[in-house]
Amino acid sequence: MNVDPGRQLRAIARMTVSIRLAVSALVLAAILLTAALSSLLWWRTAEAASRQLASTINEQIVAAVRKEVSAIVDEARAAHTAIRTLFLQNVLDTREADKREFVFLSQLQSQATISWVAFGWPDGSFFAAHKLGDRRLEMMEISLTDHPGERRVDEYDVVPGDIEFANRRFEPTDFRVADQAWFKAGLGAEDPQWFRVMDHATGERPSIAFAGPIDVYQERQGVLAVIIEYTRLARFLSQLEVGRTGTAFIVDGSGELVAAPDKDADELHPARGDTALLPLARAALDQAGEAGRKEAWQSRLTSGGAAYEVALTPLPFPGWSLATVIPEAEFLGPVETTLHRLILGLAVGAVLAALASAMLARSVIAAPLSRVVGELRHVEAFALEQVRRHPSRLKEIASLSGAIAEMAAGLSAFRKFIPADLVRGLLRQGVEAKPGGSVQELSVMFIDIAGFTGLSERLGDRVVPLLSRYLDLTSEIIVANGGTIDKFIGDAVMAFWGAPQPQGDHAARCCRAALACRRAIDESGLVDDLGQPLQIRIGINSGRMLVGNIGSELRLNYTVIGDAVNVASRLEGANKSYGTQILIGAATERLARGAVVTREVDSIAVYGREEGLSVHELIGMVNENAVGSIGWIADYERGLAAYRARRFADALADFEAVLKRRGDDRPAELMRDRCRRLAAAAPDVSWRPVAALASK
Repeated sequence: MNVDPGRQLRAIARMTVSIRLAVSALVLAAILLTAALSSLLWWRTAEAASRQLASTINEQIVAAVRKEVSAIVDEARAAHTAIRTLFLQNVLDTREADKREFVFLSQLQSQATISWVAFGWPDGSFFAAHKLGDRRLEMMEISLTDHPGERRVDEYDVVPGDIEFANRRFEPTDFRVADQAWFKAGLGAEDPQWFRVMDHATGERPSIAFAGPIDVYQERQGVLAVIIEYTRLARFLSQLEVGRTGTAFIVDGSGELVAAPDKDADELHPARGDTALLPLARAALDQAGEAGRKEAWQSRLTSGGAAYEVALTPLPFPGWSLATVIPEAEFLGPVETTLHRLILGLAVGAVLAALASAMLARSVIAAPLSRVVGELRHVEAFALEQVRRHPSRLKEIASLSGAIAEMAAGLSAFRKFIPADLVRGLLRQGVEAKPGGSVQELSVMFIDIAGFTGLSERLGDRVVPLLSRYLDLTSEIIVANGGTIDKFIGDAVMAFWGAPQPQGDHAARCCRAALACRRAIDESGLVDDLGQPLQIRIGINSGRMLVGNIGSELRLNYTVIGDAVNVASRLEGANKSYGTQILIGAATERLARGAVVTREVDSIAVYGREEGLSVHELIGMVNENAVGSIGWIADYERGLAAYRARRFADALADFEAVLKRRGDDRPAELMRDRCRRLAAAAPDVSWRPVAALASK
């Protein structure tokens, strides 16, 4: 017998009931059952229930505080990295006052928890941007050369979307940045670190500072510090609800108070929170000992005849712990009163309601909701193709299931714009969709088509099918080798390895993908409008780079930035000068050594840099049949060593030997011609074996 599916759906729709009615019945039954059971078990479970409730509140508070402390730490690191990058890239000079003020003020405005951005020069001069609460900022400068003992202060009013200059004043000061621990340690350090700070140019304010050196062209310019005053933590704690009379404290390893709740605390108003329960927190620290500083610890303490639940939890900042103190009476008193009232009127009804609620919840709500939750799990994992629609007798659940299916269908349309594997990786790691990142060692690759500018001009819109096929081939290979496609820039493809999922062999994976892309393009039969096979150029480099969500609150891009990324782009362009297809940096060669076959081509100074970079040509992967005989590599690198030692005649012989084996080896031809010129006219003593590239 044939059944019309549409008729079935319409019949189900007529039979659906409002979820309000079903939930009302379930809630009523649950209340009756809970009251009856609670009355019978009260005297045995009252203490356990109190501790459980306190533990639940504590977990919520701990989660909020840990997240806030992590955000503060991450914001300080991100601000320091952002400003340091501007200095390193020569976008900003430490002595450029206007640009420096703009950058420091913008960091204060964009990072709500940062109180100071300060910079100290080796000569003892000092410059800083400082918040004055939420409505005012100040810039200050202390020069030991121009006006020693005097502090220049410019104040600004914060208005919606902008700041306005308010006034300037000069005042005497005895503050010396050279006396500060963060400055003295930063001048001799290699990397930034955390410090506890008490003294500021404005007086004593307990704070923490993330400070480290700024080096430009291997010359130490000074020390940059991002400082958070404890008052910002005190204000945050005041927003937490720790019961009606409980409280939360942040303490350090010695039991000293870092922050107590105070809604009025800021850079202008010191924290004066209620510390009446602080002795209990310190007593808990003493009782817990070293264990309370390494892992969560909870106990019941008494003071003045009252019992308190006290919990200690380590925070994501060295030595800090969160202490929550909640009076036990807040939970036992109301619960006992409520249960006694319910016992009198609902004892009989609870037994009957238990049976009804169990049956109703199982058949009408629990089973349909479980299926809908399963579909939500698919959406959460970005497995959109597995989402299904589930009819239900409950109108709201049926609508919810339909909405989830339609949402999955809508999200599927974005798969071609957003890499699904990248989204899944970010979701698994809990990376939030907000600006932020971290510095990691990764490998990055740039690919583009040789002569694409002229090709696109000749073909016009007919270049689209060719470009699409080329991007399809390279994208599939990058993803298959575990890479993350960053972006397409015209014919260029930018991808990186090692994030968001850590990859110990990211350099080897990147090299394997590059060779596979070259092989795929060669085998694809793609040709240009002149019938010539399509040629690609690839540049690869590895190193420390900033990876994360870069952009604004409105639009983000999960990408990488840094000097190592710029070098990879330059190496891609250097292929044109050397007639090669794949050039890799020295760091990539070192990390992938043993897995790849390479030859060192030359030392080059890429556009925008003076120092020489060792550049290698990627020949193939070890044990690949396609590599063939590689004896010529030893001849080339022997010639390169002779060239660098100014033995040009010996180098010329070695490069000639390479050309006998490989007549079309463009790097050998370049080095041969260079050696001939140098042998004919010996260079002076200032000559360096570094080739400068005049273009990007």
